Amino acid sequence: MAKKKSNTDKLHQIVIDALLDKKGKNVVSLDLREIKDTPSDFFIIVHGDSVTQVRALHDNVLEETKKAGHLPYHKEGGEGAEWMIIDFVDVTVHVFYREKRDFYALEELWSDAKRTDYEEEPEKPKYNKATKASSEKGRK
Repeated sequence: MAKKKSNTDKLHQIVIDALLDKKGKNVVSLDLREIKDTPSDFFIIVHGDSVTQVRALHDNVLEETKKAGHLPYHKEGGEGAEWMIIDFVDVTVHVFYREKRDFYALEELWSDAKRTDYEEEPEKPKYNKATKASSEKGRK
């Protein structure tokens, strides 16, 4: 029989999907549940390459979690969009601008946590008339 997903696991997946939907860079989840005295069950870390992308990542997490009935306990950042934190208590989301992520190096700070890296889906090749024409030439 399949194991039932907890609310924390569901929230975790909603956050990951929301970040990947907005092309979050180097999405990492740190599972802190086996480490004593941690502030959360999961730290999810992502960065964007522009202030616009950092805000889009942050806003999409808030939008998608709200749709699923999860409201954050606390939010921080936003002024310069260099590091934004969304705290759901059991899941804490860190959205960085690239340079700030490198500077704070949370993954190294919590290096004893179980780490999962997520990559966005590779883009499918776009249909191109020139490609079709050249492939049809080969068949004649």
